[in-house]
Amino acid sequence: MDVNQPKQEHLLALKVMRLTKPTLFTNLPVTCEDRDLPGDLFSQLMKDDPSTVKGAETFMLGEMLTLPQNFGNIFLGETFSSYISVHNDSVQVVKDILVKADLQTSSQRLNLSASNAAVAELKPDRCIDDVIHHEVKEIGTHILVCAVSYTTQAGEKMYFRKFFKFQVLKPLDVKTKFYNAETDEVFLEAQIQNITTTPMYMEKVSLEPSIMYNVTELNTVNTGRNGCSTFGKMTYLQPMDTRQYLYCLKPKPEFAEKAGVLKGVTVIGKLDIVWKTNLGERGRLQTSQLQRMAPGYGDVRLSLEVIPDTVNLEEPFEVTCKITNCSERTMDLVLEMCNTNAIHWCGISGRQLGKLSPNSSLHLALKLLASLQGLQSISGLRLMDTFLKRTYEYDDIAQVCVVFSHLNPES
Repeated sequence: MDVNQPKQEHLLALKVMRLTKPTLFTNLPVTCEDRDLPGDLFSQLMKDDPSTVKGAETFMLGEMLTLPQNFGNIFLGETFSSYISVHNDSVQVVKDILVKADLQTSSQRLNLSASNAAVAELKPDRCIDDVIHHEVKEIGTHILVCAVSYTTQAGEKMYFRKFFKFQVLKPLDVKTKFYNAETDEVFLEAQIQNITTTPMYMEKVSLEPSIMYNVTELNTVNTGRNGCSTFGKMTYLQPMDTRQYLYCLKPKPEFAEKAGVLKGVTVIGKLDIVWKTNLGERGRLQTSQLQRMAPGYGDVRLSLEVIPDTVNLEEPFEVTCKITNCSERTMDLVLEMCNTNAIHWCGISGRQLGKLSPNSSLHLALKLLASLQGLQSISGLRLMDTFLKRTYEYDDIAQVCVVFSHLNPES
């Protein structure tokens, strides 16, 4: 074979163009005062310019649209659209034309062709057009591979292909933080930063919880019938700006009663983020499943389910405790109550609570009174497992505000 053989010319021509939204035409207004040398020359030129807005010639944005001049940037979560055209440049009728478009990523190869059927014939000066769409789900290098095969009038089978390489960039930087409440509630803070060079309209930022949790969004302020967003009326995120979103997750009742289910690593859910950019071009990202390491409570967990915010000095008040057996064995529990300088328990210490099976709970109403004013910590409870002779102490269970009760003087 002659290595210097000239490259064979094909009868068909392949053209590929990315489809994107146009942009508003911008101009740079130049003005001067009437007493300056140019006079009203600049003003008249701007009025005669067809791209300016009539009556607002000094406004940079015009009434015309500008078609994309280059390939532009493609971001993760956007939809990549491309126009593919195969034109018959020859004077022959070409048969059995098959156009195939594949997208090669770092992990897979995807077929984007709308149809894999061959076109019977293509006459001279005719073309085959196709539009492909793909939601970009990976960052890094992507290669669009367009292959064309056909048969000439002489029966010769021909084949050629072209490669178009482009980079997919990351549009958002998402960071999450978990905060554990004294109860089973979990607070999730999501920090979202726009790392592109253009503003974004944040259409939706929501948390899709797992089957174990119910979620409440804390990103609105109740100002009447309708809630107002904490970010105001304009939900634009400027380049390099960061916004924090807050969510409260609470275990569903059927899972909250099972202490072992919420142990260790639990799946919280995933964030669903939808935004719009230039002329409403839409993008969407979903994070992977967010996981949280549940705090360890030991063998027995004691928490206060009901407690008043404010109590009167030296007046008894009631709290409701929840005791949960977090171990894998049955316990026989005894409750001991120890007074502190500020908190005094009402009742008999050494109370038998009975047997508590694994992953089960019991509720207990207790009375106490405070002897000092101010913010006081509720402490001094002990649980003893008579089976293993093991004692569990609980201090700083919760806090309560103690105030002095003003009595009306006798008349």
